[in-house]
Amino acid sequence: MAHAETGFQEPAETPASALAPVTVRRRLAALLYESVLLFGVIFVAGLAFSLVLQQRNGYTHHRLMAAWIALVAGVYFVGLWHRGGQTLPMKTWRLRVIGPDGAPPSLARATLRYLAAWLWFLPPLALHPLLNLTVPHTLVLEAFWFAAWTASARFTPGRQFLHDRIAGTRIVSVPR
Repeated sequence: MAHAETGFQEPAETPASALAPVTVRRRLAALLYESVLLFGVIFVAGLAFSLVLQQRNGYTHHRLMAAWIALVAGVYFVGLWHRGGQTLPMKTWRLRVIGPDGAPPSLARATLRYLAAWLWFLPPLALHPLLNLTVPHTLVLEAFWFAAWTASARFTPGRQFLHDRIAGTRIVSVPR
């Protein structure tokens, strides 16, 4: 589309099939950056929760607070993925989540992706109370689970993680 005043020509959309797959290393680097940014989002959400409910210690309403944090994180991720396919760290690392048609995922698909992404963490955490594990044992189990989950992407087409395969989305590289 050309702009009449400037003569600027907007680049044509790149077909989804032509977008390059992203290395696992690059996706993990973006995930590290995402975790730093998400810490701030969760901190503010937790502070707001504590102030509104006048929480005096971490044991008061802790399950409700966990649900609140999961909801806030869900709104953050699902909203940004659905709106443009990118969070700020994804923009920085030139990554985009797309649906099967190459566009940002639908609201339902982005929600499914968010829920399925909890598989990165929930299975080992669920074993903590079931097996009466200590916190250090749970953290070691979590580290092994995280490494296995990451390694599994090496054996799939396009090196996509399980939550992307479940949701029918994929992460692609955005051209410069």
